[in-house]
Amino acid sequence: MKIEVLGGFRVSFGSFGVDLGTPKQRTVLAKLVMNPSRTVAIEELIDEIWPDDPPRSAVPNVRTYAANLRRTFEAHDAGRGVLVRQRGGYRLEVATDDVDLFHFLDQVDRARQLNIRDEPETARSLLRRAMPLWHGPPLLGVPLGASLAADVAAAQEQHLLAVEILADLHLAADRVEEALPLLWRTVATHPMREPALLLLMTALHRRGDVTSAISVFRSAARVMRTELGVEPGPDLRRLHQEMTEQRLAAVPAAVSAASGGSDGSSARTSAEPDTGRTDWDWLPRPVAHFVGREALVERMVGRSRAGVGPAPVVHLIDGMAGSGKTTLAVQVARRLAASHPDGQLFVDLRGHDEGNVMDPATALVVLLRQLGVPAPRIPVDVDERRGLWRRELSARRVVVVLDNAADSDQVAPLLPVTASSVILITSRRRLLDLDLGPPESLSVLSPEEGVRLLAVSAGEERVHAEPESAAEIVRNCGYLPLAIRLVGSRLAHRRNRRLVDLAARLAANDSGLASFGTGERSVAAAFTASYEPLHEVSKRVFRLLGLHTGHYCTSMVAAMSGLSYAKAGHILDDLVDRHLVEESEDGRYRMHDLVRQFAREKCLETDSVEVRRAALASLLDQVMQLSIVATTSLNRLIDIYRDIGDVAPERPDIQPGSETVDIDWVERERGNLNLFIELAAKNSLHGYTWKMARVLWRFYYVRGYFEDIQRTHELGLAAAEQAGDGRAVGVMKNYLASALIKTGSHDQAVRCLKSALVDAESIGHRGDIARIRGNLSVVHCLVGDFHESADLALAALRDLPMRLIGQVRVHLPNVGIALTWLGRYEEALRVHRCHLLWARVEGDRYQIANALSHIAAVRTRKGEHAQALRLLRSAMILYAETGHRYGEADARSVMGVAYRGVGLLAEARRQHELALELTGHSAERQAECTALNEFGLTLAADGDIDAAVRAHRRALDLAVRIDNRYEQARALAGLAEHLLGADPAEARRHLERALVLIVPTGAPERFEIEHRLAELKRRTPTC
Repeated sequence: MKIEVLGGFRVSFGSFGVDLGTPKQRTVLAKLVMNPSRTVAIEELIDEIWPDDPPRSAVPNVRTYAANLRRTFEAHDAGRGVLVRQRGGYRLEVATDDVDLFHFLDQVDRARQLNIRDEPETARSLLRRAMPLWHGPPLLGVPLGASLAADVAAAQEQHLLAVEILADLHLAADRVEEALPLLWRTVATHPMREPALLLLMTALHRRGDVTSAISVFRSAARVMRTELGVEPGPDLRRLHQEMTEQRLAAVPAAVSAASGGSDGSSARTSAEPDTGRTDWDWLPRPVAHFVGREALVERMVGRSRAGVGPAPVVHLIDGMAGSGKTTLAVQVARRLAASHPDGQLFVDLRGHDEGNVMDPATALVVLLRQLGVPAPRIPVDVDERRGLWRRELSARRVVVVLDNAADSDQVAPLLPVTASSVILITSRRRLLDLDLGPPESLSVLSPEEGVRLLAVSAGEERVHAEPESAAEIVRNCGYLPLAIRLVGSRLAHRRNRRLVDLAARLAANDSGLASFGTGERSVAAAFTASYEPLHEVSKRVFRLLGLHTGHYCTSMVAAMSGLSYAKAGHILDDLVDRHLVEESEDGRYRMHDLVRQFAREKCLETDSVEVRRAALASLLDQVMQLSIVATTSLNRLIDIYRDIGDVAPERPDIQPGSETVDIDWVERERGNLNLFIELAAKNSLHGYTWKMARVLWRFYYVRGYFEDIQRTHELGLAAAEQAGDGRAVGVMKNYLASALIKTGSHDQAVRCLKSALVDAESIGHRGDIARIRGNLSVVHCLVGDFHESADLALAALRDLPMRLIGQVRVHLPNVGIALTWLGRYEEALRVHRCHLLWARVEGDRYQIANALSHIAAVRTRKGEHAQALRLLRSAMILYAETGHRYGEADARSVMGVAYRGVGLLAEARRQHELALELTGHSAERQAECTALNEFGLTLAADGDIDAAVRAHRRALDLAVRIDNRYEQARALAGLAEHLLGADPAEARRHLERALVLIVPTGAPERFEIEHRLAELKRRTPTC
């Protein structure tokens, strides 16, 4: 096992990388990795993920993340036993050498010790080999809480110390050229780090470059005064003084007078004191308080000051309208004013002002005039004008802001060729043809930065007085700087308005984008400037994208717009380049909330109801077809089409195969697919509402997403009722009941199924009648009425018409499970074997896994534990392939029983813990009851009586809530076993109550309870 945390977060077994799951799950693993071989309490993990307000489900959520990670690791032999559950927490059993960060830190510590022992050359050699191990800051991309952030900061500090030690060793060995690159990079990113500055100045001095060393000091001093209000430390000042005196002694005093430039401007000599004054400042007025992007500003300033080589430093800044590109560019330019004292130039290229874009020739005139070049000296010929511009910049150190660039062709003639200047280019479009390195693409602000910006705009006291409302306001602003500033400005002029009232108004969206300014200074105006230059087809696609709050894939956009797949892809690429649409790493597209709101308003204003409805219908048809293809491995198409009809795709030219769609695709798109069903319901597209819910049911069911089933099928049921489709109403009620059953709402499930049964009988649909009776048998089984369950399951088989004989495979498990609970094991085995044969003939891995698990459950009841384990291991492989979470939880519980039967109690406990984590994730109340009771028996067998009592009590409480008489009886019997010595009377009452509950079920355990009760009465007749 190899764990890489430097420059990202990766886990691999040999050549196989591991999917680490959701961001919160990655945080759990990161916390364990940073504390190897130490038990990390669940409370620590909760604090890391939810530092302020953990949800009520925090503990089960953490257990689910840990269970997912454990299953992922154990899919590889080398990962077995790596993640261990301890009482109250988890431990990651991993050697520190298997984690790149700890391997790096170990190498650094060894080198430090060697240096202390006066072995500098060995230490230097070791550090040189260690440095390539550092690929960047630890845990990039992982959400960090306070503890992990402190770990990351400590690791970065150790890296900086190692760099400084190595640089010092290089200098001691007279290897100045090896020390300089290390120090330049460090100072560029940490311009106020004094040990690195001292080493860099020393290295430059030894190379004979005293001027650069003094320049380093001056730049650092300006940063310290500006940012911290302090002077450099005494060591830096002393070294600077020594170098200044040395240079002045070497340079005649007469050199301090400089000759004039060709345009009459003056140039300072290197010996002239730096006053920080600028002669040509054309930058716009800065914002009163610059908030956010501090790290980005430091990186850009550091890169500008550390620029080496023959070419100028050029920063490309792109992003959506209102993201603060110009503000950022001006902030960086002002920070560079002291180091580039010959001018701060600014030109608005009007790249998004349709019909009024500034051409390069005009821009050159503006820039040359800002430099002070007289108009008569500016050539008419464009090439000569560009030559003059480059010559003027070659003799100066200036900062140039080229704002609102339209494209690369507009910018290219304005770029200098010498290294003395810094150029900052802003654009709403991605400038792909300049070949200047990756751009700084601005995203929105973080929630914390958004609140800070609101505070400086509206007043800190008001924001601090209503922090929750402030957070809600910036969230409704989409964390977009322009929107936050406009809302803050409005608040500043309305001193009596409460933040809570504005937050409610924005949440209700009563006035749309009008809430974010009016006229030219508004969010709508900013977006309009990006929208208007689009071609008409692109405008139409952009407007239609505003109708859905989720994200799209290319074929969805092609379907709703009526375009070809290729044309839709080209338009999406253009919208992405213009920052009107965001593209994720996996090729999905979505809009920023305010952009989507703008697009929707434009769509409602421009496109008719008929156009919008047709586009949505085509979109939903595509989504449904993709979902059908993606769930083929779980669904039998004959079953799907029997319920929803043989629906042909509206756009066969993009179906299927435009995208790779499979179960993993459905998992990624799960939230989005739910939004599509809601979209269909809101727009009264009734057929798509209930049909999409039906198509996705099996996926939701096998993954344990029962809340999704309930929500989507309630919408589907309402849609079917509004459409007057009686058959669809019955289908929705039947599948809605499955979620109610799994979450323990048995009474509601029975009412739903009985209503559906009446509807099916009224239309004489025998297939639906059989299916509903089969599901009713499941409910009766779960509440402990095993006789009725068996009767209903057998009746379902009898009701099945010959044309639906293939549905036998669905009803056989219900019969077998009921017979198992009744103790009719041989009959149950015959039924489950028939189910297994049927599943193997059809190649249905999902049903094969179920059949193997059910046979194993019977084997454990017969005491054939070794045979059961062999069957369960095969089932586990299939569960992993199909992602059938409920089946896995049930099978792991049975596996725990089997391990207990063969005496492997530690492994039995582990399997029960995994089963409980899985049931907690999917809200499987029935399965959780069973797992708790079995866990209690295993804990008792392992001698942990207190934990066993707790497990049985939890099982009893839960069984009472869901009215499961069988599991109530088992829990009471388990508790009685532990009370025999301490309180025989209470044990007897528990057994009597258990007997009353279990006799009506017909379960064979009643005989054991009767026997124990009789024995207790004989031993304690006076009880």
